[in-house]
Amino acid sequence: MNTALLYHLLDVDPADGPAELLRRARASRRLPYLVLSSLARDDVRMGEPARAELRRARARADHYVRLARDLARATGIRAIRGLPLAGYYPPGLLRPQNDLDLVAPGEAALWQAVIRLVTEHPVERIEVTLLGDRPHHTAVTVQWPADDPLVDPWYRVRLVTAALAGDGAGVPVRPYLVADDHVECLIALAEEGLTRAFRPDDVVDVAALAEQPFEPDETAAVIAAYRVAPEAAALLDLAAAHTPLGRLAPVRAALEAELAPERRRRAEAAAPRPPARHGSLLRRTVIRHDWDEARLLPAADATVLLTPVADYLLTATPGGITAAQRTAAFAALHHWDALC
Repeated sequence: MNTALLYHLLDVDPADGPAELLRRARASRRLPYLVLSSLARDDVRMGEPARAELRRARARADHYVRLARDLARATGIRAIRGLPLAGYYPPGLLRPQNDLDLVAPGEAALWQAVIRLVTEHPVERIEVTLLGDRPHHTAVTVQWPADDPLVDPWYRVRLVTAALAGDGAGVPVRPYLVADDHVECLIALAEEGLTRAFRPDDVVDVAALAEQPFEPDETAAVIAAYRVAPEAAALLDLAAAHTPLGRLAPVRAALEAELAPERRRRAEAAAPRPPARHGSLLRRTVIRHDWDEARLLPAADATVLLTPVADYLLTATPGGITAAQRTAAFAALHHWDALC
């Protein structure tokens, strides 16, 4: 995994030089820091603005490490996807990590972690989504500005009570992810393919995992059990076009037998799964420290979600609410406040 791979992934002629590579990387907010760290590792000349940008990115990554460690000790949450994957990168190479993904053992732990984040950071945005129905799972995204909010991505911490959210159709929510760390990372990468196209940075992640001790048949069976065999195969096929798969090559071969059964399961899914319900912010509240879970409050033609940090109007699509629903939601809140 080196700068030559980045030139190849971003379709830049090495003769055009590192400035063109960085310019191309800036088309995505995920890739500039990876490119900068790779160029710094190669001792490419760069001025103070570039070095300062890289320092801020490293400070951001270090802050995420501390956040995950402290929240794990306090609430039992654990990091998935980005932070564990960063541990497989070569020394000095900075994995793109705009977000910190955390999975909580239950709703109480999730809200405890959210309360700590809101208390200890200048949080400006709190987004809530409910996944599934009876029981539902909760996803919360907490955001606050970076030191330079015009240049750098905001800090964004995503907490969820289910490790793998599925696609809302043929692949269900899977609450738990239990496997060897490097296998979990591969499964979490494959899961991304359920909701978006794979990107160049996903290929770099595969390159970082390529020499880990994957056992082909066992790994393929675990991936199939978590219902992402087609996505894992597509990811590895994309990566193979750009970089050697190493120990992942026999995993890709073993996955071939799992593809048709998974596609058949999805085609035979009995019925559409309940859509995710998104929270449209009504108001931030004084922190309800004694609440272990959110509460649903019925309103005319609407449902209000009361959480330990804010109250929301639930909708099937983000922002898709009417003036009448908002009026009914605030009326329900006023009635709630009068009873409390």
